[in-house]
Amino acid sequence: MGPIVLTQLATGLSVLAGAVLVKSVMDHNPMLPRCPTCNGTGRVTCLCSRWSDSDIGCRTCAGSGRMNCSSCGGTGTGRPIPARVAIRPSNRPPTD
Repeated sequence: MGPIVLTQLATGLSVLAGAVLVKSVMDHNPMLPRCPTCNGTGRVTCLCSRWSDSDIGCRTCAGSGRMNCSSCGGTGTGRPIPARVAIRPSNRPPTD
């Protein structure tokens, strides 16, 4: 093996090791919380399977019996609640 092949091999292994390290850190300390409704999967049981006798399938789930979570929109992570912040201008006269 020549020096170029060894260099490429070392680069590939270091990229792989970095990806494993980042994944392990993200698994232990996620930046966004998991959705409590779907437990982070992004999918919940479709309504068609609750009301059906034995056949499962509708347009929403495309026959899988699972649909996107309505709480997280299918991302599996919690979404921040939008809040409106009202800011009033001060009543003080401008200073020169």
